Amino acid sequence: MINVTKPFLPPQEEYKQYIDEIWQRAWLTNNGPLVNELELKLKKYLNLKHLLFLNNGTMALQLAIKALNLTGEIITTPFSYVATTSSIVWQHCKPVFVDIDSKTLNINPQLIEQAITPNTSAILATHVFGNPCDIDAIEAIAKKHNLKTIYDAAHCFGTTYKGESVLNYGDISCISFHATKLFHTIEGGAVATQKPELLEKMAYLRNFGHNGPYEFNGVGINGKNSEFHAAMGLCNLNYIEAILDKRKKDSLRYDKWLADMIFQRPEINPKCNYNYAYYSVIFSSESECVGVLSELNKRNIFSRRYFYPSLSTLNYVPQNKCKMSEDIASRILCLPLYYDLSNTEIDMICRYIKRYFKSRK
Repeated sequence: MINVTKPFLPPQEEYKQYIDEIWQRAWLTNNGPLVNELELKLKKYLNLKHLLFLNNGTMALQLAIKALNLTGEIITTPFSYVATTSSIVWQHCKPVFVDIDSKTLNINPQLIEQAITPNTSAILATHVFGNPCDIDAIEAIAKKHNLKTIYDAAHCFGTTYKGESVLNYGDISCISFHATKLFHTIEGGAVATQKPELLEKMAYLRNFGHNGPYEFNGVGINGKNSEFHAAMGLCNLNYIEAILDKRKKDSLRYDKWLADMIFQRPEINPKCNYNYAYYSVIFSSESECVGVLSELNKRNIFSRRYFYPSLSTLNYVPQNKCKMSEDIASRILCLPLYYDLSNTEIDMICRYIKRYFKSRK
């Protein structure tokens, strides 16, 4: 069986060394030494000023909204994972969807200004599949209208923009370290910011607002992560260059195999060094997409319709037709891509896709 993704796991003995240390200390959570070590190493590797390790990427989005005191309307993309929208709703704000660019699949900055109202407080944009948005245009609009910016950078580990980590942009950037991501801590995520006052505020927010054992600095929540999760991150960080390199090689192999097919692929931002987080293919119709998905499933190869459906169609948000997002969502498929995927398996997947289209002629 070939799944769309498979978590990278370090040598078991390396993880066990950390587990033995945790057992000896009996310090399992509450900002332990491994959590602190991971934060320091991530800041160094990603060249970030400030980062907080959290229990997941959804919590990162919610803390960002809370820390920026956002109310009213937040302009966002309909082409993202559901957590992007649900976090806005969860924080009692209203998502206002702006359609996507058909080539990059990111929010279309040319459509943002017409969606701004007196109730707009922020722009929350997703770097789709780790491919940076038009950050310069979004930041210019935000500055012009005095809006906050949050980037859902869930897929962006290792991606750089204009020579530095894409996480350095916006008021706050949010990343996921879920097991499906190319760098993971089993469950986990982080917030990054260049502003020390926001870091301090989010540090209180992630730990119930604790300011010492008996005092509280405002309302907080439990956004902490454990020593066990940090240990997995510390192990995996040792292999990140190999992981990134393998993903690039596998993506280029797919490119070579599928070069003669009539597929659309996302247009990568020319100002970035891409991390090859996903390998997505956009078919000419939904029937083609579903047909390939079904054909691969018969062979125990499980790709994924991602992102699907367009978030503009969710039943708990104001209905707002986003033609491009809904169209792309109906015919996009992410093919298997992970560290253990072999060349033979990639070749087989591509042959089955080609065979499917040949049989339709």
